[in-house]
Amino acid sequence: MIRARFRLPLREDIWAREVTTAFPQATLRLLTGVPRGDRALELGEVRTDDPEPVVAAIRDHPDVTAYEALYDGEKRAIGQYEAVEQGLYEFLHSMSLPPEFPIVVENGRMEFDLTATREQFEAVGEALDDSGRDYELLSVVGTQADARLLTERQRECLTVALRAGYFAVPRECTLTEVAETLDIDKSTASETIRRGTARVMEAHLLGQS
Repeated sequence: MIRARFRLPLREDIWAREVTTAFPQATLRLLTGVPRGDRALELGEVRTDDPEPVVAAIRDHPDVTAYEALYDGEKRAIGQYEAVEQGLYEFLHSMSLPPEFPIVVENGRMEFDLTATREQFEAVGEALDDSGRDYELLSVVGTQADARLLTERQRECLTVALRAGYFAVPRECTLTEVAETLDIDKSTASETIRRGTARVMEAHLLGQS
């Protein structure tokens, strides 16, 4: 398997491009999204020194409706909203692969991860080349040994912890929260994450598998 990260500019008529180019220091993270015809129900996070004007720009944009604030912090805000779908999901689904969240938008450019077979990865690259879109391939990592590297439980724990921000600096969730999401006790979560992290470190830093 191949895991890759792409960056490409959004179309000018997509609201996320308008908002992030107006606030180039802000990061918009699309945490999840579900397309519904010409609309999309989304959960989005704004990260910047002063989220309030960015949130106001999102809430007041004509393509965004029914905005509901879920969290307002000093440098971070989360909201759920419905938006006019103008090509973001169409582009992602055209690759015949499900989008991986979070999708990050900064200054009008979208970054997203893709996990695919080598054949699928090459097909995506060819499709992007044929479309004439300006894009960057930020990273490519082979994951062929991953299936035997981690146990199913280790993979599940590490995935949940990573997506929740447990490994972020500063940390965005606690071990207790990770354990609750997995419906296991805290000590089991700690031990499983510790062992899984050690295996990943050994494989990628010491070349062991």
